[in-house]
Amino acid sequence: MSRPEDSLLGRETAYPGRYDPALLFPVPRAPARRDIGIAPEALPFAGHDRWQAYELSWLDARGKPQVDTATLYVPCASDRLIESKSLKLYLNSLNDERFADREALRTRIVTDLSACAGADVGMDFGLPPMQAEQGECIDDLDIVIDHYGPPNAGLLATGTDMAEEILYSRLLKSNCPVTGQPDWATLTLHYRGPRIERAGLLRYIVSFRHHSGFHEQCVERIFIDLMARCQPQQLAVEARYTRRGGLDINPCRVTLGVALPAAIRDLRQ
Repeated sequence: MSRPEDSLLGRETAYPGRYDPALLFPVPRAPARRDIGIAPEALPFAGHDRWQAYELSWLDARGKPQVDTATLYVPCASDRLIESKSLKLYLNSLNDERFADREALRTRIVTDLSACAGADVGMDFGLPPMQAEQGECIDDLDIVIDHYGPPNAGLLATGTDMAEEILYSRLLKSNCPVTGQPDWATLTLHYRGPRIERAGLLRYIVSFRHHSGFHEQCVERIFIDLMARCQPQQLAVEARYTRRGGLDINPCRVTLGVALPAAIRDLRQ
């Protein structure tokens, strides 16, 4: 079984000189899901991990370098997530590989990533549009915060009235479970149900500040905690992480039957 500590994260790594799909490192989703009460065979959400690649390059059939950007979609129902540094190294290994055309490149990438994730991965050339966050920011609340980990779902509470609203915070921070490096994101919630108490929500988000977990795992924990404590009728949770190594990730989880939010890029991405 692939373990995070067996990956190339945190290790000095030679820049790949040739195409090598073996650079891709899968991490099983099941162990972290079991820790928060998710049965892998009965996921309580739908969604995907949307990767945005800013540094994609290859050679055309005559050896001329080409450059582009790409958006990659790893379904949350896949058995494995794709570790970020390995994805960066894999994409860099394509730099000196010749392809007949863009579709041949796309086919190669989709095939390799699908094999790593254990499910069909999607890919589009280009990036989603950049736009300001939708909804209401809760970061300016005048509150005292003194808890920075572990994540504390007990901070979440609801009022007695019903609401449908979009709330967001730029204060989500967690740490890589292997290297300890900080990961920063804008977290957006779109829900319908009992009104979520905002001070408690902000304190809950900040309680991830010293937490160690992969981006995808953090978003799933947030989704599960909100469903359990606040009991919304519908919920969409998306974290748009800032870029590292020419890549950013945007995990999104929604209640079953709810459409995924439109893909956008955060102003910090």
